[in-house]
Amino acid sequence: SAAGRMLLSKWYLRKYSSLRGFVSVNGKPLIVNKGELHLGDEVRVWSNINRAKLFVDKGARLVVGVNSRVNGVHISASNRVEIGNNVRLAPYTIIIDNDFHKVDDHFSDGGARKPIIIEDDVWVTMNCMIMKGVHIGRGAVIAAGAVVTKDVPACSVAGGVPAKVIRRITPPAGAETEHEGTKTQSNA
Repeated sequence: SAAGRMLLSKWYLRKYSSLRGFVSVNGKPLIVNKGELHLGDEVRVWSNINRAKLFVDKGARLVVGVNSRVNGVHISASNRVEIGNNVRLAPYTIIIDNDFHKVDDHFSDGGARKPIIIEDDVWVTMNCMIMKGVHIGRGAVIAAGAVVTKDVPACSVAGGVPAKVIRRITPPAGAETEHEGTKTQSNA
């Protein structure tokens, strides 16, 4: 029930930095917050298929926008991860803004850290990896199994290893998007 999910969210999200409005939890997420964790109104953190895991390191920031779904996802914020409004994150996806160690010394602690930005209305499908320093534009779709190591433009579908733009998609009627440096209004 909605009331039960609300009570669970209060328990599992007791170490949050801020909750805005109604945030619900389904299943048993693993949440370790040593930094800033901000969840918008109507965010759902679900662990039905896979356990959702949210890790925020000291000095780091994780923001999830209004009406977004975090379903069985592993998010590790060592720097900054910003997820927009109306974003869908499917199970088994990993979002990680840190290498955790150097490439030439895998026992070191000094990996590179770069923020990840996922704009509004993005759908990240199952089994994807979003790596440090990536910016995913509004309305983009990340195909199943993609490893995103570079920016993805708005209103595009990206897939593969490493992910590349497969095709452009039409934004919903009335949606504003930026494409190649120009702002446009869709009248579709």
